[in-house]
Amino acid sequence: MATEIKVPTLGESLSEATVANWLKSVGDTVAKDEPLLELETDKVTIEVNAPAAGTLSEIRAATGAEVEVGAILGLIAEGAVAVKSAPKSAPAAAPAPAKAAPAAPAKKSEPVMAPSAAKIAADNKIDPASVAGTGKDGRITKGDVLAASVQIPSRPAGPREERVKMSRLRTRIAERLKEAQNTAAMLTTFNEVDMSAVMEARTRYRDSFEKAHGVRLGFMSFFVKAAMVALRDFPAVNAEIDGNEVVYKNHYDIGVAVGTENGLVVPVLRDADNMSFADIEKKIGDFGKRARDGKLTLDEMTGGTFTITNGGIYGSMLSTPILNAPQSGILGMHNIVQRPVVMKDGKIEARPIMYVALSYDHRIVDGREAVSFLVRIKDCIEDPQRILFDM
Repeated sequence: MATEIKVPTLGESLSEATVANWLKSVGDTVAKDEPLLELETDKVTIEVNAPAAGTLSEIRAATGAEVEVGAILGLIAEGAVAVKSAPKSAPAAAPAPAKAAPAAPAKKSEPVMAPSAAKIAADNKIDPASVAGTGKDGRITKGDVLAASVQIPSRPAGPREERVKMSRLRTRIAERLKEAQNTAAMLTTFNEVDMSAVMEARTRYRDSFEKAHGVRLGFMSFFVKAAMVALRDFPAVNAEIDGNEVVYKNHYDIGVAVGTENGLVVPVLRDADNMSFADIEKKIGDFGKRARDGKLTLDEMTGGTFTITNGGIYGSMLSTPILNAPQSGILGMHNIVQRPVVMKDGKIEARPIMYVALSYDHRIVDGREAVSFLVRIKDCIEDPQRILFDM
């Protein structure tokens, strides 16, 4: 009796998926709970495991098929399944009698070139055989070689454009970003942060921190901690609009944007205010690895109250991040560059500066709150002791 392979429950509000890739072929032996195929949803890629041991006898939903929850993807038969053998090949024909080798073609004579043309061809590494001579009796002139040296190479053969269907994840990302732009009154404010104190702290405690916790001390944990201080002082940035009501969140679930080959995903640090620096760095490292492997779960990417994205790892100097709806705020980090700064005593020094951006929903967050929020982030990063004392 065959066992049906069905589309599992995908998660809240998800009813459809796309068959991304079959890991097994018809006729393959499979063990119970062994991964059979991958389904791509709006948010993550999910592995479907074998419900029973046996042989994959039939695939009903091919790669690229759109399927609903409960749909039958294929069948697993008990034991081995006979696989049709390949048709026997026709007997080899008797070898034909050897023919006499054709005579070698006569060697083509070298094209006749003027001495000045020969020198230009040698200097520009031009094959004389590739130049059409226009002189008497086909003689290659200086003008012929000059014309050949400035010829534009032909465009490689191939289509001028290619159409590729958007993945389900990319389609969902596009919908959410456009929804955020259409729904929220989005505005962005900027500031610059002197990273000297954080960089000094990382240098001072890098080895001991890694030895104690088994993870490297990064910049993101400082910004997550600084965001905790700022979000408590400006709760509207941690809130969202639901109809004609403002929902203020008394918990701090921070989404951390992670770039993958398939698109941007935002796993969430639950109750980030209760996490230590080491907890944050370990969790972010785990998120990054599993995001690249497509192993994040739906629960890990839902329910965030505020988001932080770091375009600086790709070299971005400045950007205006788009809100992760229905959140009302997102913090953008950027690259660190040595820039001249006028100090309090009037001296000019080169300092490691990062530009930071806060995009916010102006329907719920006033400009004063947004600017003050970003100033609080700046204060905490430039003086990390404020984070320890929640100041």
